[in-house]
Amino acid sequence: MLPHLSPLLLWPLSALPLIALLKSRWAKGHLGELLARFAAYLHLDQKTYRRLHNLTLDTPDGTTQIDHVFLSPYGIFVLETKNMSGWIFGSEGQAQWTQKLYKRSFKFQNPLRQNYKHLKALEAALGISPEHVHSVIAFVGSSTFKTEMPANVTQGGGFVRYIESFRQPVFSEAEVCAMLSALQTGRHAPTRATHREHVQRLQQRADPTAKRLCPKCGSALVVRTAKSGAKAGQQFWGCSAFPKCRVMQSL
Repeated sequence: MLPHLSPLLLWPLSALPLIALLKSRWAKGHLGELLARFAAYLHLDQKTYRRLHNLTLDTPDGTTQIDHVFLSPYGIFVLETKNMSGWIFGSEGQAQWTQKLYKRSFKFQNPLRQNYKHLKALEAALGISPEHVHSVIAFVGSSTFKTEMPANVTQGGGFVRYIESFRQPVFSEAEVCAMLSALQTGRHAPTRATHREHVQRLQQRADPTAKRLCPKCGSALVVRTAKSGAKAGQQFWGCSAFPKCRVMQSL
């Protein structure tokens, strides 16, 4: 028989699953998105900056999921949030950035590259010029940049100042409303089922044995081998519509 435990001892034990959940990558990411959303609610005028959150759109090779989109007369701003601690090292051209937490280091995808696909999905969905769609990265949490970052990589509520720095109108109010309506109509419902389906598609794209489609033209991607250059002999995914389409992806 188990010994009798007082309520004071049972409460910490019952809280352990909740503590583990709060420390999970999913919970930290969700909290980061909520913090950015709250900062935008407080500091960005809602009549000027129309917002969409957790926006899932179709792409030629599946779906893409965008944390936050702000549509305004001054352009469209696509915000990717990162809830991270420690020191952050990276540059615009690096494929991976580094998080240093105490004596441990972790690699993560350059968020500017991660956000690039989001921008392209919006451009395709709305049929607009790339010069009017702006990538913004917001690091929330107790992280510190240890390398110089581009102006659009911000900390805390700094993304608000970056967005508000654009003051030249490029869209009319009617155009902003039309784009908002188009995205609301074309998006997937922001449900758990949508998120699960998106994650499954990401896992499928990461599987080297799974069928892949070109994100640009929708043709099948096939495994090719580089015949010359510094990467001669290395395999990669290439579009089957080559040479009309020259999309390449790492194997």
